[in-house]
Amino acid sequence: MVKRTLDLVGSIVGLVLLSPALAAVAMVILLTMGRPILFVQQRPGRSGRAFPFVKFRTMSIPREGQEEEDGMRITQLGAFLRRTSLDEFPSLWNVVTGSMSLVGPRPLLMRYLERYTPEQARR
Repeated sequence: MVKRTLDLVGSIVGLVLLSPALAAVAMVILLTMGRPILFVQQRPGRSGRAFPFVKFRTMSIPREGQEEEDGMRITQLGAFLRRTSLDEFPSLWNVVTGSMSLVGPRPLLMRYLERYTPEQARR
């Protein structure tokens, strides 16, 4: 109960304090890369249940019929956002909703769930 309260208070305070920066980053993404602004991907949460993990988008959208490696699709803005970890700030919303915690491992992709050891799955 205490941990959840600290997570909730910390993430809400973080979102409020960071809201001008979040709005600025969202506007720059919109103006330079267009929509969507956010990247949403299913990640495993408690008991392996999937939840929508939210980040700022850092890559161009692949064109239909073109297979580009992810590294080739990272934009200059996206590289900056990743280098400064600004792309991660929207994931504070995942903490507010209870899908994640402020302290703990970052959830990996769903495809790695079957490779978790019992200790990793517990965490």
